Amino acid sequence: MELKPEQLAGHLANGPLRPAYLIAGPEALRVLEAADAVRAAARAQGVSEREVFEAEGQREPDWNAMQASFRAPGLFSSRRLIELRLPSGKPGKEGAAVLAEFCEDPPADVTLMVVAGDWSMKQHGGKWSDAIGRIGVISVCWAIKPHELAGWIERRLRSHGISADNAAVQVLADRVEGNLLAAAQEVDKLALLSDGQPLDAPRMQQLVADAARFDVFRLLDSAMNGQGVQVSRMLAGLRAEGVAVPALLGMVVMELQRCAALAQVAAQGGNMATEFKAQRIWDSKQAVYRRALQRHDARHWEAFVAQAGRVDRIAKGRGRPGHDPADAWLALERLLLAVAEPRATRLLAGAGRA
Repeated sequence: MELKPEQLAGHLANGPLRPAYLIAGPEALRVLEAADAVRAAARAQGVSEREVFEAEGQREPDWNAMQASFRAPGLFSSRRLIELRLPSGKPGKEGAAVLAEFCEDPPADVTLMVVAGDWSMKQHGGKWSDAIGRIGVISVCWAIKPHELAGWIERRLRSHGISADNAAVQVLADRVEGNLLAAAQEVDKLALLSDGQPLDAPRMQQLVADAARFDVFRLLDSAMNGQGVQVSRMLAGLRAEGVAVPALLGMVVMELQRCAALAQVAAQGGNMATEFKAQRIWDSKQAVYRRALQRHDARHWEAFVAQAGRVDRIAKGRGRPGHDPADAWLALERLLLAVAEPRATRLLAGAGRA
């Protein structure tokens, strides 16, 4: 069975879990929310035990361990959700065989969910995905096309109890420029700010932040996603609003320290899924960290943490004359640009250590 992501929640609410689900596609937010819907349905139906197997970089999941888990009894409950995360959407020959074998005779106490970050039927589909479709559900989360964005936003607003006319919806669509995650965040804010009143274009413009005004969370997301131009633009907006550099540094340092810890685990061949959990990084944010970790090794992240300390000293007037920029905003911009773009590390004071 194939279902659109938006149809999945209704399907899950109307019956017991199927033996297997395949959630795949290039639109990260839709993939995340579809997978969350399966997890929520599992919890609602008394499935309290969840196991996760994950492909990390070039390293495949432990297929033998996964196959053994399919047949092993649950530790804490009679039913389990086993989740396989395949960013590439390709399980390889061994993995495809394991998945196909599961589908031939799925254990009564196991629901399998495969989550893939990339998908096309020609490159990724095969006997294993066809087998999932026969016993379960396939939901492909394609990117929202430009002409579909306003409709997607209108439906999301309505699901949050927000009424908006066409012009207001278009204002929001223009602001987010096709970024579904940004659109979802704005809708969440509007649910708090709109006071239940219908929104027209002027009111929407008043409530939605101007494109140049961003909070520290979006600033860090842009740096982690490698969007150097956005970093400079956001910093300019924050500075114009009168935000002080020390007010930003707490979150900056925390994120850099997280990346340094993750990079150290990756360098040692450790379990990234465990470290993400230890760092309290939600599934929805892990892709951002993985992209950032691909750009810099552990040594660079440790250097970035040290550079953040330097920015703090500059902001407090304790920078080294002749060595550090006099402007704390400039020092912060150089640091975040280096995070976003490896070639920008030369902008850092003492970049030879980065």
